[in-house]
Amino acid sequence: MIPLEDNVGDMIGKAQRGLRISDTELAERARVSSQKIRHLRAGDFDELALLRVAPVLGLAPRALCELAKGEWHPQKIDQRDGLAQFNTHYHDMAVNAYLVWDPASRAAAAFDTAADSGEMVGFANRQKLDVQLILLTHAHADHVADLPRLREETGADVFTPTREPVPGAELIDEGKRFRLGNLQIDTRLTWGHSPGGMTYVVTGLAHPIAIVGDSLFAGSMGGGNVSYHDALRNNLEKILTLPDDTIICPGHGPMTTVGEEKKHNPFFAGKV
Repeated sequence: MIPLEDNVGDMIGKAQRGLRISDTELAERARVSSQKIRHLRAGDFDELALLRVAPVLGLAPRALCELAKGEWHPQKIDQRDGLAQFNTHYHDMAVNAYLVWDPASRAAAAFDTAADSGEMVGFANRQKLDVQLILLTHAHADHVADLPRLREETGADVFTPTREPVPGAELIDEGKRFRLGNLQIDTRLTWGHSPGGMTYVVTGLAHPIAIVGDSLFAGSMGGGNVSYHDALRNNLEKILTLPDDTIICPGHGPMTTVGEEKKHNPFFAGKV
């Protein structure tokens, strides 16, 4: 099973950078030493220190400790008819891409390309899927690395968020809707990690599906490189308000559900 993308040290670092809180300020407000802060970021577990630091950073203390102790991992979501995940390596990181299809018509959409689309193309061919759309969540290199090959192999139309143009892709804004056989795909702008991060919400299968790119991870979120506060707000308002059984398909790490993230993600637990 794909491991979680972030550890507790990563989460503390993302929150500190997003809130622009220095080690010295965090130490003073949490009543722990600056050395302890550095140890927490390095992965040294100290429950009392975590419980003090978490509220200052807007993180849910118990959820943070739960992750630090290794007590939570999202339940495994089995590959099912209509959804497949592909995990490939881009330099020193693993990145995900997805296929979603209508089981009746076999019409399919690819979401991002990851580092190598070969496995995705092979799967589509074996399953006799007609890949009609390539929908990009954002334009970071690890997510569009194999776009020329995927486009050539499938002949699919490519779409990308207006704020993140990609050569040869049609620009789309929030509210754009696609039909794929019996499926409907709606677009929600969930920027913050990147300028135009797009979440694609698919309905028509047994469970709703949200392909979220790097907006949200199982137990964490993408760094707020453009705007931490907008990243938090968009995740809360546009992803975690979806039905609890919605399957979340992130750009890194394992798949999860809205219900699990509302309970176990330290950035959002208790806020929805």
